Order: sequence, then C-alpha cells, then structure tokens
Amino acid sequence: MYHLFVLTSYGIVPGLLAETIDRGGMSCEVGLDINQIDDNGKTPPDAVLVDLSSLEQIEVRHVIEECQDRKLPVLAVVPRDVLHAYDPSLNPDEVVVSPVSESELTTRVKLAIYRVAGPSGPKLLKVGELSIDLERYEVTVSGRRAALTYKEFQLLVLLASNPGRVYTRETLLSQIWGYDYLGGTRTVDVHIRRLRSKLESTGYSIVETIWNVGYRFREPV
Repeated sequence: MYHLFVLTSYGIVPGLLAETIDRGGMSCEVGLDINQIDDNGKTPPDAVLVDLSSLEQIEVRHVIEECQDRKLPVLAVVPRDVLHAYDPSLNPDEVVVSPVSESELTTRVKLAIYRVAGPSGPKLLKVGELSIDLERYEVTVSGRRAALTYKEFQLLVLLASNPGRVYTRETLLSQIWGYDYLGGTRTVDVHIRRLRSKLESTGYSIVETIWNVGYRFREPV
C-alpha cells in the first residue's frame, strides 16, 4: 500500500509502531536524517513519520518545514503520555497518538497524503467561476487570483470537494489541523472568516454558516 520513511534517533523503528505499520499492510524504512530519502536506490516515501519521543523539538520543527517545502506528507508521532505537552505550532499534516491501531494509522496517512496532494484524479477542481489548482495550490475566481494561506487552501479544498455537506468545527479542526481541540475550534472560525473575506473580495461567497453546527460549501446558483 504505502511506503513510509520513519525519522527517529533510535536507529530502528520503535517496536509497536513497526508492528502496526506491518499489520496495516504498509512498508517502511528508518532514517536519522530527512536527506536520507534522497539516497540513490531508495524508494521515495509516500509520507514521513517523525518520532517525537526521540527528537528534540527544534529538530522536529526543521523536519516538518523541510517536508512541507518538498510537498511531502509528514505525520508527527506523539506518545500518549506526553500528548498534553504537544506544541500545535509544529503544524504537521497529521498527528498520530501512539500506541495506535493499524486502521487509524492507515487513515491518518491517507489524510496526510490527501492534504498535500489533494484528491486522486483530476488536479483541477472547478465549481462555477471558482477554480482550484490542486497541483499549484492556486485559487482563482473569474480569472482573478485569491491569495490563500496553506490552511485556508486546505479548508477550501475540503469544503468544495463535498458541496452541501455540513462540517462541524470539531471535524474541520481534526481533518485540517490533525488534532482534536488542542488549538480550540475558534481556530476554525478565524480561518473561515479570513477565507470568506478573500473570496468575497472577488464578489464570490460560497462558505455558508450553519448556526450551532458548522460550515458547508454552497454551490453558486
């Protein structure tokens, strides 16, 4: 299925994580440095897992930023007993709380890949005058470009890929930020407000509030 690169200072993939990857039908290789994925003969990974239990936070931050520069999905693996100390500003594509089941790990890998690569299939999502280039991370409305941040772009892609579906704030927080409640659902409201202001500046309004529930993408009529 998926081939993973596990970054850890242990030199080997932690036992429980290795077993979970294997049970999930995935393969992996271990590395001490993110640049090892460039070694000749190595299979390019579909995603990178960063073991927070073995790395200093400054190293983790560097790796996540490097992966995002490479457009490579990156997941932070956080031991459950130190989850309270997790810093959401690290901003990986997904967070895995270990120990984790194979089904959850596989799902979170899929979500991380989705957030970086977009949905499989066509790389251009069009709804009315709205055009989302999933490969170039560009959004245009009636030919006019809307400058979105990465998280705003992710929000728009998720909502526009499922028009009419209502997403709760908690669901959006989990699917876009990759963690539950740690940053608070107000994070979602702030990003939705900014997304709206940028789209509405082009005369386009498609993100609708469902009071006391969340948000949905409304197709133009």
